[in-house]
Amino acid sequence: MAYIITEPCIDVKDGDCTAACPVDCIYEGGRMFYIHPDECINCGLCLSICPVDAIVWDGELKPEQKPFEAANREFFGKGVTGWDSPGGWDAAHTTDLDHPLVAARPIRETSRTA
Repeated sequence: MAYIITEPCIDVKDGDCTAACPVDCIYEGGRMFYIHPDECINCGLCLSICPVDAIVWDGELKPEQKPFEAANREFFGKGVTGWDSPGGWDAAHTTDLDHPLVAARPIRETSRTA
């Protein structure tokens, strides 16, 4: 895995990262975005543009962020969405579903939306 989207994205979903991603490996869930671990090319553009610092390189995850590594991975495949490797985000690969880790978090009021 290269980059992981973590807790600050929940209920914010600014979307700047999706516009910056050259391979469209960032997919939209109900309450946050998720990076497909096999499609990410490790370019770091999403990291540099995220306004809430939600994106972390997997080698720099803090212990409290570690569960989000699994959440990003398990969002795909037989996990939450059933999408194995769609080959890049498109409107058909947007969902209201979230990984259970995200779904269990209290809803955060915010002025930012996608």
